[in-house]
Amino acid sequence: MADKEEQKFEMQKVFLKDVSFEAPCSPEIFREKWSPKTEIHLASNSEKLADNIYLITLDITVTATQENDNDDKQVAFLVELKQCGIFSLMGFDDTQLNQILGSYCPHSLFPYAREAISDFVSKGGFPPMLLSPVNFDALYAQQQIARKKAQQEGEQTQH
Repeated sequence: MADKEEQKFEMQKVFLKDVSFEAPCSPEIFREKWSPKTEIHLASNSEKLADNIYLITLDITVTATQENDNDDKQVAFLVELKQCGIFSLMGFDDTQLNQILGSYCPHSLFPYAREAISDFVSKGGFPPMLLSPVNFDALYAQQQIARKKAQQEGEQTQH
């Protein structure tokens, strides 16, 4: 009976790959009463770089809109960010590996992205913004369900 391969999880590098901050209506927006509506889009993906080495990219877009005195919506600020990490993963079966890549790794990167977004928003002259925690396990589960549904629909159209 062979011994099960030892499992190893290591975050090798965390880096900001791309970031953009825009405040298209400044400085006029600072004269308005601050009551923004914030929209957040979040996605993650993984890419195999080498044996047991993976690149995880957390893609976050935050858009804050504000109604001005004329009831027109205007973009107060827009932050687009790609927070990346290189991870070494060994000894996991495919199910475990997919769960780690789809949930645990993005969860590990989120605090770095959250801090960067907060810094850019504050440096843009706006009140601090802290993103709420994200349940990456639930997001991963939703993605798996959507993938299975799309796969089943694809199989039905082939018959």
